[in-house]
Amino acid sequence: MEKILLPTDFSDNALNAINYALNLYKGENCKFYLLNTYTPIIYNYDYRMSTSGYLGDVVDVIRENSKEKLDEIEKKLKEKFNNSKHQFETISSFSLLTDKIKDIVDEYAIDLIIMGTKGATGAKEVLFGTNTIHVIKKSKCPVLAVPDGFFFEEPKEILFPTDYKVDYSDKQIQNFKTIVNAFNSRVHILNVSHGIDLSETQNTNKAILEKLFTAIKHTSYRVDDKPIPQAINEFQKSTYIQLLVMINNKHSFFENLFFKPVINQIGFHLNIPFLVIPAKM
Repeated sequence: MEKILLPTDFSDNALNAINYALNLYKGENCKFYLLNTYTPIIYNYDYRMSTSGYLGDVVDVIRENSKEKLDEIEKKLKEKFNNSKHQFETISSFSLLTDKIKDIVDEYAIDLIIMGTKGATGAKEVLFGTNTIHVIKKSKCPVLAVPDGFFFEEPKEILFPTDYKVDYSDKQIQNFKTIVNAFNSRVHILNVSHGIDLSETQNTNKAILEKLFTAIKHTSYRVDDKPIPQAINEFQKSTYIQLLVMINNKHSFFENLFFKPVINQIGFHLNIPFLVIPAKM
């Protein structure tokens, strides 16, 4: 059974990601953990020293409100999807989102986190909001970020950019393969080079990846002398992609591509779901 964590702040963006998750895994036996965290604005040293009095009352109200909204979401999801393969558990927590996600991933052996994301207001080159960035960087399990306003489409065409600097393993791409098999998807493996032949290590990793993808429809591409954001953008113009997948290898192009405030002055606009897989699992 897949264990999937669904953080929510009760926004339309978060609800859209939850709906996406239930559609994506409609054919799989899953347990979904609906998580809401809260830290009241008035939370300060005085409250940490005492849970009594006015501040304690405020937190109690917020806690009850959180639980009620989670229960309401669970009820609506059961009515809307009516899927016997799906189970739910709600978690309401007075804590920071990233800290609680880390605890839950460890405690419940979570397989995947699916969350909604928005770029920072007024900053077109910033792909994700702060919470999503922190979750991706710290998570020990894959994270699927669903852009605001993207409604579910079957991921028939999946783009997988790579520099072949990752020690690929079957465990690493397990979630990826579950999605591919469920929708009979085609994977487009995109390698961007800069006029340099692959090293011996890269060729070895490429061969391992090809072996892991033996039973999967896939096509490999090599693009020369283009910035990576540009190569991905141009590929999406020529082939309609419904899902972008990358492995978060700190020694590859991933961090430079996605965690810089400005990406080489090239507008890289994420408008499809993005699955980020940790290099070490």
